[in-house]
Amino acid sequence: MKVKELLFGSISIDGETYDKDVIIDRGQIKKRRKSASKKYRNRFGHTPLSVDENIPWDCKRLIVGMGHSSSLPVMDEVFAEATCRNVEIITMSTPEATQHINDPDTNLILHLTC
Repeated sequence: MKVKELLFGSISIDGETYDKDVIIDRGQIKKRRKSASKKYRNRFGHTPLSVDENIPWDCKRLIVGMGHSSSLPVMDEVFAEATCRNVEIITMSTPEATQHINDPDTNLILHLTC
């Protein structure tokens, strides 16, 4: 996979532009469905990443791109679930995370704003 352009609010991967958060799950690009996490929004001031979402756990390492300013909240339960599943979870800015898009055995969740 090749990231050609990453802007605030959009990313271009392999010639396709996405304007919503994306998940890279074993080389497949999917839209992040964050509606299950919206119930936590008031607690964080932003819709966080929660275990209620369909997180791509089938990997050795999960990288969460927390946005351009690394402002996406990741709930503690996500880290606990990663430990239970023996998945290494790493958080970083989305621009940094895109550098790992082709890492073997690595899935990504990319937040495109904040």
